[in-house]
Amino acid sequence: MRFVICIILLVGIIISLNTNGVESRKARNSDWFEYSAISCRAHSASLEEFGGVGDGTTSNTKAFKAAIDHLSRFQSEGGSQLFVPPGKWLTGSFNLTSHFTLFLHKDAVLLASQDEKEWPVIEPLPSYGRGRDTEGGRYSSLIFGTNLTDVVITGDNGTIDGQGEPWWRKFRAGELKYTRPYLIEIMHSQNIQISNLTLINSPSWNVHPVYSSSVIVQGITILAPVTSPNTDGINPDSCTNTRIEDCYIVSGDDCVAVKSGWDQYGIAYGMPTKQLIIRRLTCISPFSAVIALGSEMSGGIQDVRAEDITAIDSESGVRIKTAVGRGGFVKDIYVRRMTMKTMKWAFWITGSYGSHPDNNYDPHALPEIQNINYRDMVAENVTMAARLEGIAGDPFTGICISNVTIELTNKPKKLQWNCTDITGISSGVTPKPCELLPDHEPAQTTECNFPDNRLPVENMGVQMCSYKANYL
Repeated sequence: MRFVICIILLVGIIISLNTNGVESRKARNSDWFEYSAISCRAHSASLEEFGGVGDGTTSNTKAFKAAIDHLSRFQSEGGSQLFVPPGKWLTGSFNLTSHFTLFLHKDAVLLASQDEKEWPVIEPLPSYGRGRDTEGGRYSSLIFGTNLTDVVITGDNGTIDGQGEPWWRKFRAGELKYTRPYLIEIMHSQNIQISNLTLINSPSWNVHPVYSSSVIVQGITILAPVTSPNTDGINPDSCTNTRIEDCYIVSGDDCVAVKSGWDQYGIAYGMPTKQLIIRRLTCISPFSAVIALGSEMSGGIQDVRAEDITAIDSESGVRIKTAVGRGGFVKDIYVRRMTMKTMKWAFWITGSYGSHPDNNYDPHALPEIQNINYRDMVAENVTMAARLEGIAGDPFTGICISNVTIELTNKPKKLQWNCTDITGISSGVTPKPCELLPDHEPAQTTECNFPDNRLPVENMGVQMCSYKANYL
């Protein structure tokens, strides 16, 4: 009898353990998140509630669309948030809504679909007149939105993987029907925050705010093979009041490329990028620039303030790219406290970057480049200090370089400053600049300008938001 009782007790314990195991596997996990955002939300949902499956192979495009369509009903009721739980979430392009937050868990990965049917084709940007890769339309970006207000794309450093290799291969082979998609593109919108995410292997540009205002891009890590084509990091394009800060970028193209439209299309659209802040940026780009202004700058670029920038193993630190036919302007540019390590050029300005959308550009449309200020910089292992090449009959004016020390590589270029069709001054610069940049005050260092007033985007406040996420 005692033996039977022991057996019964043992079986009961085993059943209890097994039952607890089943209940444990079925139980929902909970995480409590706190994060800073321009807006907190009154309503929330998880992608799983709309049929999302994070197995890396099931398409979640319909789940994202259904979730965002449902949550868009709460725009006037405190806004909404979509939580993406741990897992690998394969998806094609989807559109956001206003008063909305997309939040990625730290173990969530959005995998961009490689099925072109999951990428709608949309019209080219009116300020470009055509796609960047091909004539005609372009594939919609993975995360896309237009005519929106108050949008946050953030996370606990979750990942967006563009799986760009097939797109790069088709681009190189000339097999693209339309221009490649970007990872994130927000158009005609205001009050936008993109923060605390890791973006990898984009098919082309990574983050593209365009025709928008009051934009914050913060705490973003962007990684792409340095040989990948046109994988620009962050491209503010015809935007007003944008702040890019605390980002780390390894890119096959410019880390930050400031744009405003292409030739006659950009001139006609007439929407400049202005009041832009770039700070605390670290960049690696062996074949391109850390900060590029242009080459598509036909709507104008004005009042760009960059500071506390670290450039490592990059082609150039600051580069202005323009050409005859661009028109527009690049003026009131201020850069300070930049550290450069292993560079081809510290400074590069060119007026002969001559790619055009078509042959209908105006050959009399000359760009205006003026009031360009660089100060308080150090560089080491540099092949050539500067290429500063304006346009004959259209000199680039008001270039100021002060308190800059450039240490050269073991095999530097014999000519360190190549200057044509420019005017300006220098002060306290080593090696000695060209004659077109005479030392303003040889006996003392005179600082180039850097504004001390605050731009409106610096007053864009954030608040601490909290969210309890439940997921399988």
